[in-house]
Amino acid sequence: MLAIRLQRLGRKGYPVYRLAVQEAQRHPSSGRVVAYVGSYNPHTKESNVQVELAQKYLDNGAQPTPRVVKLLKEAGVKLPSWVKEPVADKHKSLRHPEKLRKNQPKEEAAEEVAEEASAEESTEATEA
Repeated sequence: MLAIRLQRLGRKGYPVYRLAVQEAQRHPSSGRVVAYVGSYNPHTKESNVQVELAQKYLDNGAQPTPRVVKLLKEAGVKLPSWVKEPVADKHKSLRHPEKLRKNQPKEEAAEEVAEEASAEESTEATEA
């Protein structure tokens, strides 16, 4: 099975990517590349896609990754119906949000409440 994925190029700290069609079971850096269908520069958000060539491989069953789906869609490639569109919202639901540190009572506030309670007890003891 073929996959259309990003292959990293460029120097250290400044990646540039190629849109490569290659075997899905191989690693992007070492697998045999069938064809290059474009490039993507994430710093300038510039992408160059050979629309006809990408369309040919999609029609023959090449599976694009979610980022490649987004790039192909922006380039105007007609995606087959079986291609899954990436989900726009990346918010993950939390199992126990009450356990988060930001939802716990503040330590300083808890200390002040304890001090006020002890002060009230001492004034009640002196009044009695």
